[in-house]
Amino acid sequence: MGNRFQIYLIKPTRYHDDGYPLSWWRSIVPSNSLACLAGIVDDAIERGALGDIEADVYTIDEIHSRVDPKKIAKAIEKAGGRGFIGMVGVQSNQFPRCMHMAREFRAAGLPVSIGGFHVSGCLSMLKEMTPELVEAQELGISFFAGEAEDGRIDEVLRDAYAGELKPVYDWLKDTPNIAGAPIPFLPAEQVQNNTNRFSSFDLGRGCPFECSFCTIINVQGRKSRFRTADDLEKIIRVNAAAGITRFVLTDDNFARNKNWEVFADRLIELRGQGFPVKLVIQVDTLAHRIPNFIDKCVKMGVDELFVGLENVNADNLEAAKKRQNRVEEYREMFLMWKKHPVFIICGYIIGFPNDSYESIQRDIGILKEELPIDAIYLNYLTPLPGSEDHKRQHEAGEWMDPDLNKYDLNHRVTHHPKMSDEEWERAYVDAHRAFYSFDHMERVMKRMVALGSNKKKMTLNRLVAYREAVRIGGVAKFESGYFRMRRRTQRRPGFPIENPLVFYPKYALLNVWNLWRVTLTWLKLKRFMRRALSDPNGLAYSDAAITEETRKVDVLLTGTRHSEQADVRREHREAREAAA
Repeated sequence: MGNRFQIYLIKPTRYHDDGYPLSWWRSIVPSNSLACLAGIVDDAIERGALGDIEADVYTIDEIHSRVDPKKIAKAIEKAGGRGFIGMVGVQSNQFPRCMHMAREFRAAGLPVSIGGFHVSGCLSMLKEMTPELVEAQELGISFFAGEAEDGRIDEVLRDAYAGELKPVYDWLKDTPNIAGAPIPFLPAEQVQNNTNRFSSFDLGRGCPFECSFCTIINVQGRKSRFRTADDLEKIIRVNAAAGITRFVLTDDNFARNKNWEVFADRLIELRGQGFPVKLVIQVDTLAHRIPNFIDKCVKMGVDELFVGLENVNADNLEAAKKRQNRVEEYREMFLMWKKHPVFIICGYIIGFPNDSYESIQRDIGILKEELPIDAIYLNYLTPLPGSEDHKRQHEAGEWMDPDLNKYDLNHRVTHHPKMSDEEWERAYVDAHRAFYSFDHMERVMKRMVALGSNKKKMTLNRLVAYREAVRIGGVAKFESGYFRMRRRTQRRPGFPIENPLVFYPKYALLNVWNLWRVTLTWLKLKRFMRRALSDPNGLAYSDAAITEETRKVDVLLTGTRHSEQADVRREHREAREAAA
């Protein structure tokens, strides 16, 4: 093996409630942070950032691959003893698992650096380091805050090789240019561990909006930065050479990318040349107002769409500074997308200050009746470290759950001003159950047929996944996958290591039982789909969500709670637009 520098880039997972790291045989969403840093590190080595030192780079995403610190430490020792462990894209809920592994790496004498939204968010928003960051620094763990382009990773790699990592590499106040930067790329052996062989890339960073629950604006900044169309073409061609053509575009809001049309035209051109690109993108609720935006998105390969709807209550959106969302335009916006065969997922938050158990259930009912969306990604309102909400509650000394592992958006981590803890948790469970009732999922399929969509397989499989990830797996769909992997000796500190005679039979029976439950749901929905497709009157089906009738009084405003101030804002905006 010689004396080669061994670089391990690891994306940690989080612990499930059962104490085992959350890992799957096949996962759903690829890590763009890992893809970006892999490209950046490869580029640094190719540029000679380490001089004549030879290096090997390994990327591991723990959501679908095992990370064994002892085995990695032995491999580094065998290669000559020079190594570096980069913990990549670590979110708050992944920090406890990250630290568990980092302690083992540090015990083996290996240099460790942690980057990602938890470190960057805390350092950008808080006046002092939080206890878990202090503990990490006492162990000799380094932090990287900010983004690593523009050659910033070079110093880290050289310091790691010398065994002299600095306590903090702080680039938060200097966001890099990403035009011409190394492209995100994951090896094919990593991509094959994602369902449908999804990879990912980003074309822009930064967000001009100021949502109080968001961490992106305080880590990547509000100044938008973009890759180039040539960067995009390189991404597509390099991945296609490895057989990868399906991507998650991780831009927080592709519609706010000033170069969106240039990118769309380049992708349309590439598809015309035989590159069968398919994309999942995120957009805001005003994207439909951009001329040609929807048509070109579909032509460039978009067949799945995530919209940050967040809520159907105007006052809640105002309280969260999500002022760009206009409740009264929701139906029009979704119907414009639904003229094309796209599957629409909406992020939806419960637990705003004005919410109650009854209002949440009523709002979910109105959402089901009035909007032609296919799935919702239901979240608790969560003060994520790095957000304005977290900073405010931290400085006010309000209670927030000290267990960072719960900051995954599907655990309650604060108290609500109106609802009891039990009531808020019950509201979350019942809202999810109400949206993914069999009656409503059959209605989603009927709408699909009536609107002429060909997304039969996607609609069926996505509905099963969104329903059962929460109901059976106890996780959000985006962090779920196929066949949960549990490794007996890897368990969160404080949880006992189970006897093999107990662990393995229980593990096997649990997987079989869960597979059976998922299969029953799939078979039932498959029957619904056949019924919808064979209905001779299917194309004539209509309901409130897919009618294009203009209603004098919009139910989304009158049916949900909103104040006179919300009406005044709406009327003032309509007057300005009419004048324009």
